[in-house]
Amino acid sequence: MKLSIRHDTTYRYDDKVRASIQYLRLTPQESERQHVLSWQLTLPRPVRAQIDPFGNVFHVLTLDEPHDAIVISARGQVEIDERQEAEHDKHSAFPFLRFTRLTTADDALREFAARQCGTRRDRSGLIDLMQALHEQMPFKKGVTGLDSTAAEAFAGRAGVCQDHAHAFLACARSLGVPARFVSGYLYQGNEQNLASHAWAEAWIGDAWYSFDVTNNLARPERHLKLAVGLDYLDACPVRGMRRGGGGEQMHAKVDAPPLLLVQEQ
Repeated sequence: MKLSIRHDTTYRYDDKVRASIQYLRLTPQESERQHVLSWQLTLPRPVRAQIDPFGNVFHVLTLDEPHDAIVISARGQVEIDERQEAEHDKHSAFPFLRFTRLTTADDALREFAARQCGTRRDRSGLIDLMQALHEQMPFKKGVTGLDSTAAEAFAGRAGVCQDHAHAFLACARSLGVPARFVSGYLYQGNEQNLASHAWAEAWIGDAWYSFDVTNNLARPERHLKLAVGLDYLDACPVRGMRRGGGGEQMHAKVDAPPLLLVQEQ
């Protein structure tokens, strides 16, 4: 499947911002599952691509002059191999055993993970864990925030894709299974076409396997990966800081133009 992606993020401020910095992980990489045919970022000024500690393509946009808006645009085409279930990696997976503030497993999460998986640490056990979390934490907007922890969302029995991924990471790591947060896009196969999304990957055997709690999917057939990390803060597509500006309005729009989306026969 070939996807044409258009992702625009616009920030507008009530007053002039004196200076701002944006950390961008908006560029997908080549892998066994995805082939980047073309990709381009359009930014207020040229910036140089870097590679962050997790292997993500990383751009730092710094604006030192006063401004009242920022427009960040990503465009490109990526081919997804729907038959490929896993991604091999030459780097060690063990750093992804480390808990963070957002993914620390409390007693409730540890007990839940142990109950679902028992002694199993294989893919079938983690699929059972994913399905149990899907039932335990229905998708619901507005009940959590960007700083909500896995334990808080699990206790509230609801959340969005970010919360689902964090809860899965907390459970998997509590079982001794390396797991990482993934940001990217999900092709929905309807008139909405493409949406920003988050899911989890776990290291099983010698490869990374996907677990999308929100959609109860263990096959990444419709997922386009942008970045990975220990949690949302490491992998979110756009994250920034500023001085001044007062109130802020952020608008993000993701499209997959229908004429440029091709389903392989």
